Amino acid sequence: MAVNLKGRSFLTLMDFTTEEIRYLLDLSHDLKAKKRAGDSNYNLKGKNVVLLFEKTSTRTRCAFEVAALDEGAHVTFLDSGSSQMGKKESLEDTAKVLGRFYDGIEYRGYKQEVVEDLAKYSGVPVWNGLTDVDHPTQILADLLTIEEHVAKPLNKVKVVFAGDIRNNMSYAWMYGCAKMGMHYVAFGPKELSEELDKEVLDRVYKVAEQTGAKIEISDNAECVKGADVIYTDIWASMGEEAQIPERVKMLTPYKVTADLMKATENEDVIFMHCLPSFHDFETKMAKEQYGLGYDIREVTDEVFRSRHSVVFDEAENRLHTIKAVMVATIA
Repeated sequence: MAVNLKGRSFLTLMDFTTEEIRYLLDLSHDLKAKKRAGDSNYNLKGKNVVLLFEKTSTRTRCAFEVAALDEGAHVTFLDSGSSQMGKKESLEDTAKVLGRFYDGIEYRGYKQEVVEDLAKYSGVPVWNGLTDVDHPTQILADLLTIEEHVAKPLNKVKVVFAGDIRNNMSYAWMYGCAKMGMHYVAFGPKELSEELDKEVLDRVYKVAEQTGAKIEISDNAECVKGADVIYTDIWASMGEEAQIPERVKMLTPYKVTADLMKATENEDVIFMHCLPSFHDFETKMAKEQYGLGYDIREVTDEVFRSRHSVVFDEAENRLHTIKAVMVATIA
């Protein structure tokens, strides 16, 4: 069956079928190959896109800008200090105005409701660059990376997410694995498992029943056995710096170390991370916190720089998958 995503918003992978996600991944592979060959069809020539950023970013902004420019589109960047949205102008009014100027809108910020309302009122495709509960463009890049490095189909892949299992990346991974029939394990403290959104879990389990996916939650390190992917995210997310002492104490047992990687009993296991990462003490924050007695590294430098690590391939793939999303929805 032919897939046509033109005019669709990309707010969460839960809005897409397995076949539609497969289409986006295949398009990503194709567009990546064409970029490396120096070939472009300028699929977005004459298009205009706007990037709305309430949260700062390196990879998301660069990926959207370069992807758009590669395909011939014009880009406008607006941060929270450059727009009246939510201040002197309602979100609805802003969305309607931007929809008159632009062919597509990207939003990176806090509430999922914001990106949903932008899609509701703008009349053009809206792309979720990150919210507090989801990060679909990251998962698409991660799936592409897995296909490049793991010699088995996605529905045979086991992903273990270690650490803060109730953050947006963990939820986004649940969505992606459920849709693609994968085995996902949220490996983290029991107290965090009790905080997981029950409505989200219910939705994920229902999808998993249809696709054959397996979604598990565990605080036992035995769960990493047989993993193809060990994934983690930073412990000190934006706005949570005051909680560092408690978070370090709670999450240190789930740090990704060489021993944890060996416990998978898989010599070809890969390590993935959405970045930025605290893996050494070369960042201001990691250095300052270490001076206060807190090691905020969610992964050791040994693992981060090991042959198992594919984090920079993963970062590059943000470009190719985001390009695929834009081409599929507004070209």
